[in-house]
Amino acid sequence: MPATASRARRRRLGAQPAAPATVAAIFATYPTRLRARLEALRRLILDTASTTTGVGALEETLKWGQPSYLTAETGSGSTIRIDRVKSEPGRYALYVHCQTDLIATFRELYPELTYGGNRCILLDESTAPPEEALRHCIALALTYHRSKHRVGTR
Repeated sequence: MPATASRARRRRLGAQPAAPATVAAIFATYPTRLRARLEALRRLILDTASTTTGVGALEETLKWGQPSYLTAETGSGSTIRIDRVKSEPGRYALYVHCQTDLIATFRELYPELTYGGNRCILLDESTAPPEEALRHCIALALTYHRSKHRVGTR
């Protein structure tokens, strides 16, 4: 990707708050290229939360040793976790709760993405992530409970 396109994307995502020390410590353990991909995914999650109505501020913490993003303020969504795929060097993933129908929904909307069972979207550090598809999937996860409530009240 040309340097100007990379700078434009960083500007569009805006400045994000620093990760809490415990989360930053996990990011520091990743190899450089993988860390850059995971930090970009973090920024995408935070940006999507800030631009999605009803999500509110996210709580950034560790769950199962993985950087995790919770809609603690509003309870609007399901927890999102991100991490490397330990069994597959060069891969990383965006995880959602496996007992939701989120991955089934993502598969229906984005069959071209790669999935790990009913747990995650798998990404490869050597290729640019599909930002618009990921942004939509993140928004769906962050509004999961709100959307289910609306469906149930019809």
